[in-house]
Amino acid sequence: MHTVITRLRRAGCVFAEDEARLLTEAARTPAELDDLVTRRVAGLPLEHLLGWAEFHGHRITVDPGVFVPRRRTELLVDQAAALGGHVVVDLCCGSGAVGVALAAALGETELHAADIDPAAVRCARRNVEPAGGEVHEGDLFTPLPAHLRGRVDLLVVNAPYVPTDAIAMMPPEARDHEPRVALDGGGDGVDVHRRVTAEAAHWLAPGGHLLIETGEAQAPVTAAAFTAGGLAPRIAHSEELSGTVVVGALR
Repeated sequence: MHTVITRLRRAGCVFAEDEARLLTEAARTPAELDDLVTRRVAGLPLEHLLGWAEFHGHRITVDPGVFVPRRRTELLVDQAAALGGHVVVDLCCGSGAVGVALAAALGETELHAADIDPAAVRCARRNVEPAGGEVHEGDLFTPLPAHLRGRVDLLVVNAPYVPTDAIAMMPPEARDHEPRVALDGGGDGVDVHRRVTAEAAHWLAPGGHLLIETGEAQAPVTAAAFTAGGLAPRIAHSEELSGTVVVGALR
């Protein structure tokens, strides 16, 4: 174990002790442990090596090449759960972590998730379907069943919001091992937010809410997109989670 910790520390892993424990538990043989540590030192995300991520108290399956759910996104779940609702749509769902955690927090729900990336959809189905939900493949609202129009109580979105020019400055484990489509938010980072807010009102039920994770500095721009889409926005921020979410209701 000490040798593993040392190798991880030298590679710059901040939580080397925790990572060493998890990798040791995951390995079935010393050779497999050495391989896992070698790949981690080379920059592969820990969650891709383990095959899962801890998110909002749940162990979420995360396949290689799929966006890893971040702890800050737990704020999105908390804000949505506080509003309540029965029909939930997790748009740009990635692994499906947000939808799974929100459905667990709410109790009985009708859960739908959607993503444009086939790898994410395959992964999300392994998480969402056991929770009783459905996963749809396609661009934003396009693959959603028509019967959801005007019925969605909670539309939760963790769309990409990294400005295109800033992707090169991201940590290598994200930049090199997560799909570009899950990171690149366009010139100012909120291109996908604008596309979502332009259509969201048609899908929300009376009293329904749209919630989008964004960057703290980008929140006013995301909020302006809500207003343009006919939604009244408010900004929620958590210092503890380093998370920011814009919440909007139909006017």
